[in-house]
Amino acid sequence: MKRIRYGLVGCGRIAANHLKAACACEGIEVAALCDLAPSKGEDLAEKFSLHPVVYRDYEKMLEQEHLDLVAVATDSGSHGTIAAACLWAGCSTLVEKPIALSIAEAENLLSLASKKGLVLAVCHQNRFNRAVQRVKQAVDRGELGRIFHLSASVLWNRGESYYRQADWRGRWESDGGVLMNQCIHNIDLLRYLGGEAAEVFAYTDRLNHPYIEGEDLGLAVVRFANGSYGLLEGTSNIFPENLEETLSIYGEKGTVRIGGKSVNRLEIFRTESGEEDLSAFEEVPGNIYGFGHTALYRDVAECIQTGRQPLCNGEDGLRALELVLAVYQSAAEHRPVSLPLKEGWSGAYKGRFDR
Repeated sequence: MKRIRYGLVGCGRIAANHLKAACACEGIEVAALCDLAPSKGEDLAEKFSLHPVVYRDYEKMLEQEHLDLVAVATDSGSHGTIAAACLWAGCSTLVEKPIALSIAEAENLLSLASKKGLVLAVCHQNRFNRAVQRVKQAVDRGELGRIFHLSASVLWNRGESYYRQADWRGRWESDGGVLMNQCIHNIDLLRYLGGEAAEVFAYTDRLNHPYIEGEDLGLAVVRFANGSYGLLEGTSNIFPENLEETLSIYGEKGTVRIGGKSVNRLEIFRTESGEEDLSAFEEVPGNIYGFGHTALYRDVAECIQTGRQPLCNGEDGLRALELVLAVYQSAAEHRPVSLPLKEGWSGAYKGRFDR
């Protein structure tokens, strides 16, 4: 089987998780790393005892390395531009969440991947958690009966030091707020398990982080096309540290709740058949990123080899982005917003919380 030549653009906070996952996949050869500060790539290579070529310019990397797969782990505002360049260069592409910050950029990536016959995947790695996969199976099999409503909650803490580490964080044109950055994983799961969203009504605010532009609190009600409802709660204001990331589903024949650091622990699973053995689906990660990156990379590698679609493809990334943008629009305009959206960009809300 052909080796997959791999490159990583962006060697910051999340890069080690990507590189660790790539190294765990036998078919992937780490050929190149790229960062505006090449020393970060060099340090990362040394940490994993690798000898890739390290670049400062991703366009030069794409031109010289003839890569099969590139992961984009840069600031959110550059995802659309860099991922498009990767696809134009003939590379299958794995984009960190969010896929982009605008509907137009995300749709462009889907179009490019389709035209060139390349794999486009988005890093919503929590889909691969054992607990999430068991609940997905239960939903698809009808074990929970008709779903009445779902509840997704991300109650985390992000202090000033986090934002000072990278000046793009919390800015409308390069990041957004807590919903776009931290909560989008659970927003993806809300759709993955609940179905397509049809309408959103929301409130957002910035209550505790005057040094950022985006929201630090988002509350929303989602009406799904299948008639069920969803509640979304996301905040970075929890004192003094992260409290929980949970997702619950309430159906006519069952109740389930996934919790833990990164929705990695099945806390409640009750159906007409009785209670599930919860211990079989528990994972204990060392941090909020969980274990999903390795499974994600294996899935993407297999897709490159076989031509099938990844578990979280470009369309899934677009729909998660769209739901966040619908929340932003609803909160700004004080009205329900219908989906799908024809357009939207996080940068349009610059100045939203200026007081």
